[in-house]
Amino acid sequence: MKSLFLMRHAKSSWKYADLTDHQRPLNKRGKRDALRVGQFLNDEGLVPEVILCSTAHRARQTVDSLLESCFFDGEIIYHDNLYLADVQVYSEHLQSLGDEINSAMIVGHNPEISQFLAEICQAYEHFTTAAIAQVCFEVSSWKQLTLDLTGELINFWIPRVLP
Repeated sequence: MKSLFLMRHAKSSWKYADLTDHQRPLNKRGKRDALRVGQFLNDEGLVPEVILCSTAHRARQTVDSLLESCFFDGEIIYHDNLYLADVQVYSEHLQSLGDEINSAMIVGHNPEISQFLAEICQAYEHFTTAAIAQVCFEVSSWKQLTLDLTGELINFWIPRVLP
């Protein structure tokens, strides 16, 4: 079985009008929410083994804040094409993971992350900032994870209701 966590980046700042969308940082709430999600994942024993992340500044900062509050000793892989990616790109990156990895996380953007969840689970959830979904697949290899395969949405969390 393979476990996938999909996370939308945390709340970003619109304070700096001269920055491009790709350069926007997190605001204070975003940093706080990402820390909260990291602590929750750590407390629940749900820390992934690898993180695939968009290169957008707010996505990178989300991962940085998330990791401040949880024990993670895996690899973080940044991909330019996870910024504004289509569902096929998400699938291709997951298919490239080694079979020894049982849990992975993608940190990306909306609406793409919601669309990917809908595609792989036939279920739609609106990803507020820093929301996270847990999906399980009854496969032994990430290479088996195609858009024709349906996973099971196990959980969906938003930061403001985490314990």
